[in-house]
Amino acid sequence: MKIICIGRNYADHARELDNQVPEKPVFFLKPETALIHGNKPFFYPDFSADIHHEIEIVLKINRLGKYIDEKFAHRYYNEIGVGIDFTARDIQAECKQQGLPWEIAKAFDGSAPLGGFIPFSNIGENDNIYFRLDVNGKTVQKGNSS
Repeated sequence: MKIICIGRNYADHARELDNQVPEKPVFFLKPETALIHGNKPFFYPDFSADIHHEIEIVLKINRLGKYIDEKFAHRYYNEIGVGIDFTARDIQAECKQQGLPWEIAKAFDGSAPLGGFIPFSNIGENDNIYFRLDVNGKTVQKGNSS
């Protein structure tokens, strides 16, 4: 399994963190060991004092392909879900200062809790999907796929 993540794809959040909004996607990977399924707990790692969380839209790719033209991309996924992207921001800042990859700050064990997937056929409009993250009953993030 390969977990491909896109960084800085929410323009408002990129600006909130004082990051440039890139013209091209910023990619990073999470290993299978980053996944948490079945509502199992997340444990704060002891190597960071600044763990942040973000809700993310997750597409489940269901076919193999390479160099797929944008007009055919929709044929390669058919389910959507939400997950959490945990980031060790202090470690990530050190990596960014040194021009190093972010994986040590993004890909640690348990850094990617994942909910279930729903077929797009059950949703309707793909470009108007509302999502939010509640922590202890308080909404801490909300967004829309538009």
